[in-house]
Amino acid sequence: MSAEKTITETSSYGKDTPVGRPDIDGRAGIFVPTAEFDIDNTTTIRKGAGIVGFGNLDGTLTVYFEANRFDESNLHKWEHKARKAYDRMVMGAPTVSKAKIDARMLEQVGIIDGMGINLKHPERLTHWLAISNVPDTAPEEPVVRWKNR
Repeated sequence: MSAEKTITETSSYGKDTPVGRPDIDGRAGIFVPTAEFDIDNTTTIRKGAGIVGFGNLDGTLTVYFEANRFDESNLHKWEHKARKAYDRMVMGAPTVSKAKIDARMLEQVGIIDGMGINLKHPERLTHWLAISNVPDTAPEEPVVRWKNR
């Protein structure tokens, strides 16, 4: 028997959320944690991470993330972190920076593909980076095109 859902139990998994791991250059969602995600007590996704992923048929999300744990200079900007996580995801590269997570824990704020990033809610990404104490890493525009494409 399933529990009755209330209107407050919402999910960011919607019609814009790509389903299934994309192929090279395919579409994936860009996510930020919601208030339900306990960022201060997690052992997975670190503050300021670029989080990309896709929906699963069971209503969960599979996400890949990059937070520049080793302080690489080429990963200072958030869009570079998101791109690295995206590349890992589409290549199916082995990584510990991957999780299957309840969709209520993350909010989709845009789309990433082989051509770049399109943020539909840049203010929510800006908020995520501000509470992560890395506001200077935010993209300058809501649309980021890869320079090498």
